[in-house]
Amino acid sequence: MPSSLKLLVQSRHPLISIETRDEERATQEVRKIAAELSRPLYEWSMTSGMRHLSEKGTWLPIAMLAGHQTLSLITQAAGLSEAGTPVTKAVDALKVAIELPQSTIYLFKDLGPHAKDAQIHRMLRDAAALGERRQSNIILLDSLPLPTEVKRLTIPFEMGWPTAEELEEVIKQTYSKIRRESMYEVTATLTRRDMDQLVQTLRGLTRSEAERIVASAIYRDYTLKPADLPVILEAKKAVLGAAGCLESVAIDFTMDDIGGLDNLKAWLRQRRDGFSKRARDYGLPTPRGILLLGIPGAGKSLCAKAVAADWKMPLLRLDPGVLYQKYIGESESQLRQALAQAEAMAPVILWVDEIEKAFASASAASADGGLSKRMFGTLLSWMQDHRHPIFIVATANDISALPPELMRKGRFDEVFFVDLPSVDSRARILSIHLERRNRIPAAFDLEQLAIASEGFNGAELEQAIVGAMYSAFQEGCEVENRHLFEELAKTRPLAVLMHEKVLELREWAVNRCVSAD
Repeated sequence: MPSSLKLLVQSRHPLISIETRDEERATQEVRKIAAELSRPLYEWSMTSGMRHLSEKGTWLPIAMLAGHQTLSLITQAAGLSEAGTPVTKAVDALKVAIELPQSTIYLFKDLGPHAKDAQIHRMLRDAAALGERRQSNIILLDSLPLPTEVKRLTIPFEMGWPTAEELEEVIKQTYSKIRRESMYEVTATLTRRDMDQLVQTLRGLTRSEAERIVASAIYRDYTLKPADLPVILEAKKAVLGAAGCLESVAIDFTMDDIGGLDNLKAWLRQRRDGFSKRARDYGLPTPRGILLLGIPGAGKSLCAKAVAADWKMPLLRLDPGVLYQKYIGESESQLRQALAQAEAMAPVILWVDEIEKAFASASAASADGGLSKRMFGTLLSWMQDHRHPIFIVATANDISALPPELMRKGRFDEVFFVDLPSVDSRARILSIHLERRNRIPAAFDLEQLAIASEGFNGAELEQAIVGAMYSAFQEGCEVENRHLFEELAKTRPLAVLMHEKVLELREWAVNRCVSAD
């Protein structure tokens, strides 16, 4: 089955635009199509000038003959280029594209910056107007967006990122090349699951970027092993970065660092391999995301970090606070850029913290001219339609501010309610925080401390331990049970301060959400 780019060429579209960072891959695709269709291929860039691919597979430079004002239409002899000036100017190259024989493919690299020139703009319009009469194609390959007036003349083609199969081939070729050329012994200890994980990690990179990152990991110790996955992930972050509304979050928690939430943990463990090739071959859809509703401080944000650590995926936080800009159209652009960045870094965990604050006005009449509703519509459409390996973890404290469309099945795989921790969960949380501060949990009466901390959330339990340690530090002794009991007695938990709100939230969630614990 022919590629969609090949169909565009066969359909005689005079101007085709490709916007991509992966120039090498796009160039190879154009050359492949030219060979399959037996069409002459000419390429132009400012550095190499206009070149023609001969039947022998060699590149023949196109030149202006010495002493002539008009271009020499060179189709046979390469020797003429030695007597003339290479065609490096964009205007001269477009003249070649317009005047040379028909049924030809022309690949122009980075013509976009030149397209603002009135003469070049006119020539592109002329080329577009000639259309079917010439049966030739001019393909504009750029890494930056074309000017709007030129973009309207072209048929855009989305090159997309390398597929999983292509990335796996890049890994194998890079390994084989290093093994063949290295003076040291090069080994690999990746299992099938490790390979799938590595391929997913490289998603969003060009072929050349993926090759360099894999090569760098191999050259560290001349071994490609599972322990290289975090290194490769960090290298990918460095290449792509995180811009605009997205913040790359360090992962310093695991599932074992969360007390309670057993139901949520089991659900996440069941879908841990949902992005693997084995899951795709089995016919399973990739996990889309979860919405965590609950009381502040109960561990919703911690879950996002734990999922990223357990699934070995990078964590990006979408900051709603910088979405809204003062100029018309900028806010929507910010959101689209953030989502595009997430797609480029996929596979990734996308954490939307306190989602109700970003789109609160979308559920009721507002004074922002419908901006919140448009932004919310953009997000919903993307959540419904995107096919990238992105798992969304959205957290919310105030369900009354959430538009009902967000809650329906299909947006998220599941909606969980995170309640205050039970007595057993509180004991586990106390144990975790004591251990993180180099204390032996068995030295404390965790059972009685858990009972005394009724109504406390995870954040309040942590602060109680911190406060008790400060008290003991001031006394010049080791922290004991009495310090903890005193600190718990002094604290008024949120469940007491906002008793009515907590009850209302629990009543709402009874038949609408799945309990996380």
